Amino acid sequence: MTPRSSAGGPIQGAANLDAYAVRNEQGVSAANPHYVRLTTRAGAPGEAGIENEGFRGMGVKAGGEYTLSFYARRGPGSITGLTAVIVGEKNQPLATAPVTGFTGQWQRYTVVLKPSATLNKAHLKLVLNGTGTVDLDVASLYPKDTWMKRENGLRPDLVQLLKDMKPGFLRFPGGCIVEGRTLSERYQWKETIGDVAARTPLVNRWNMEFKHRSTPDYYQSFGLGFYEYFQLSEDIGAEPLPILNVGMACQFNSGELAPMGTASTKGGPNAEGTGAPAAGTGDPSLDVFIQDALDLVEFANGPASSPWGAKRAAMGHPTPFNLKMLGIGNEQWGPQYLERYEPFAKALKAKYPNMKIVSSAGPAPDGELFDKASKRLGELKAEYVDEHYYAKADWFRQNVGRYDKYARTGPKIFAGEYAAQSVAIGSPDNKNTWDCAISEAAFMTGLERNADVVGMASYAPLFANVDAWQWTPDMIWFDNLNAYGSPSYYVQKMYALNKGTNVLPVTMPGGAKNGTDNLFASAVADAAAGDVVVKLVNYSTSPRAVKINLAGAKGLGKTGRAQTMASADLQTQNSLKEPKKLAPQESTFAVSGTTLSYTLAPNSFTVLRVAGKK
Repeated sequence: MTPRSSAGGPIQGAANLDAYAVRNEQGVSAANPHYVRLTTRAGAPGEAGIENEGFRGMGVKAGGEYTLSFYARRGPGSITGLTAVIVGEKNQPLATAPVTGFTGQWQRYTVVLKPSATLNKAHLKLVLNGTGTVDLDVASLYPKDTWMKRENGLRPDLVQLLKDMKPGFLRFPGGCIVEGRTLSERYQWKETIGDVAARTPLVNRWNMEFKHRSTPDYYQSFGLGFYEYFQLSEDIGAEPLPILNVGMACQFNSGELAPMGTASTKGGPNAEGTGAPAAGTGDPSLDVFIQDALDLVEFANGPASSPWGAKRAAMGHPTPFNLKMLGIGNEQWGPQYLERYEPFAKALKAKYPNMKIVSSAGPAPDGELFDKASKRLGELKAEYVDEHYYAKADWFRQNVGRYDKYARTGPKIFAGEYAAQSVAIGSPDNKNTWDCAISEAAFMTGLERNADVVGMASYAPLFANVDAWQWTPDMIWFDNLNAYGSPSYYVQKMYALNKGTNVLPVTMPGGAKNGTDNLFASAVADAAAGDVVVKLVNYSTSPRAVKINLAGAKGLGKTGRAQTMASADLQTQNSLKEPKKLAPQESTFAVSGTTLSYTLAPNSFTVLRVAGKK
């Protein structure tokens, strides 16, 4: 907790303080040295302390248990403790608890508070008891009700929305955040593990990226770090896919490059446990980045007896996470990326030959830079090429056949980031409309038809706070207490829960191409369940009767199950007030032999599932 000038914590009763300042001498951790020093004014009539507003407030629930933890060190004077108070928006107290026993050495203190009311935007106040000086650091108010009841756990409602999709993989920590505006601001996974108090905070690359969404207090404390991401992947049954910096800052910002030189770091953790460049050298060479990647694989997969495996084990996970794939860079382009990717991939493959590597084709889905990157990555025998596309909704419908003519040999495609934009890329007016979601559903029939080429796909971004976002649209929105899935969330979920095991060929009426007359279709067999699954998009204001011949299928049942999303209004959106205004509706339909007739609703996405023999 620090004063408002740093991040979200105004001084409480400043008139009753002789002094308050952010200091860094003999802090709790060398990696996170800053703390606040408060000195109360003798004989002051009111309370003095510090207040944390949270990130656009703190959500609390009546009767819930919230663990307050912080570090304190007493200085000169009579202060031996403080009173912790959760307050409402009108400063009304919701929970109060005393904390005593301060000493002249840093110590961690904890107390449980139970609010008397539910509030979306509560604050936390720490009011000093006595006169004198006290140092405070690493203050955290954490609900006991977390996913898997973990002490440093995640919000259960958000994880549940994610788990309900049954995702095949989890890409983390994100895209441009990996790069940073400069290399010094890049995401460094080694600074996000271990004791939360010792993790080095970092400015978020998005905090002032857009003038229309400037958020100077948007920092990363790394309470959610790489260990927690691996743990989350394991919890929801998804393969982890970490993305690492390739020695390049964001090319939309500084474009700073790590030189192609020799590193001054060794393979294991250094004295600080980070494996960073040797003290005093400031060596940013590419080898440092490569070593970070090698160390990450050891952290994820190495035995508990290895240097980095021991750190994983010390955090509570002695068994490996079984990491199988790794991304090198995000949306990088040009010869600067390719010349760094090659030694990066070579070093990883030399030590971990079975590790799948995801490479980057740049930020755009076409153009000269995209073509050159795709060609060169093919020559380098890349396993996955990450393609991103953010475009208007009609682009997705028009490009449903994008992968029909891709070579069936060479790298697999990873559609790593995509989302239809209702207005324009980067516009603050973009909305998660049904027009965007149904267009994504149409595009995904093309991805599914070409599953021999497209190995993975993921909508992006995943989560956004309704009161604090830098980019829109996003798949799942939340405030401090509630969350909802956008129409795009339900489209993704319908595909994920019906992805099948084998692609089935689909012949459209008259041999038409997929998407002709705004009718889109794909089909798969689910060998595990014995089902045939057909996905259909009717991007039309009129209903459409279709007849489906499941030739070759055996032992089909007499009824099937349908899931449908439909809205006459293409601008329909979900919200906190109407979280399921547009969500899948289930029904049944008749099957006669190997044929079925079905009428598609206007502006609809439908999944038909027919049981057959395994």
